[in-house]
Amino acid sequence: MSSPSDYVAFWNDTLADKFNRYQHILMNGLSYHSRVALEELELSPGSRILDVGCGWGDTAIQLARMTGPEGEVLGIDCVDAFLEDARRRAEQAGVRNLRFEAADVERYAFAAHFDLCFSRFGMMFFEHPVPAMRNVFQALKPGGELVFIVWRDIADNPWLGLPKEVVLDFLPPPGDNARSCGPGPFSMADPDTVRQQLEIAGFTDIGFGRNDGPVEVGDSVEEAVRFQLALGPAGEVFREAGEEAERQRPDIEAALRKALTPFEQGGRIVMGSSSWTIVARKSHG
Repeated sequence: MSSPSDYVAFWNDTLADKFNRYQHILMNGLSYHSRVALEELELSPGSRILDVGCGWGDTAIQLARMTGPEGEVLGIDCVDAFLEDARRRAEQAGVRNLRFEAADVERYAFAAHFDLCFSRFGMMFFEHPVPAMRNVFQALKPGGELVFIVWRDIADNPWLGLPKEVVLDFLPPPGDNARSCGPGPFSMADPDTVRQQLEIAGFTDIGFGRNDGPVEVGDSVEEAVRFQLALGPAGEVFREAGEEAERQRPDIEAALRKALTPFEQGGRIVMGSSSWTIVARKSHG
């Protein structure tokens, strides 16, 4: 077995702990987007489903319930720590038609086995999008469908854009050699680019559905501040600035607190967000 890429290693050695720390925000606070997409999904009982970048397994469990006991779901993620939680969650839920595997989707040897590939905020982190899409294409049966959710532009996502602007008032942007989570949360925001990538990978019948809605980014202003400095664009700026970021932490936290307080609703911080639900098909031909 080949060694993991630097990118996969970075997810496991640096990002996994931070994502786990804010699991409740990333899984529940942002759930509006997957909830809408899953409610609109037309799924035949007995379907075989691939969940790409399945994280802590919540969407995979929901898909397994939707396809029923005759169907099956494979959840794939490159982060071992996420899958430990996913397996535990599936066992507690009593879901048996589901398994998880730690793998890099770009490199996984798929057979054309699946009726549907689903991904919530996973595809946008592919290090090499077209090879990964081509591999997902190989995983689908003829006539199979790909449904995935990605963030629209940062300007349409103030829950990420506003904190980044605040932090950049204090710190320089990350350099070209910064370690990152991959192309990033907005790498698939442009429909023309993504359509071209999907077409190169072999997909047809490509469509984009816009979904705007609220996300909860903290149970309090203080938690929202900590979350922003740990993850996302603001967190990347803060992490890459190193000692200088820590030196200015009190001032940065105060500025973030001031910027986020107007979004408080019943103690929670609720902000605007916008995503694409993208659908594509592997033709029967």
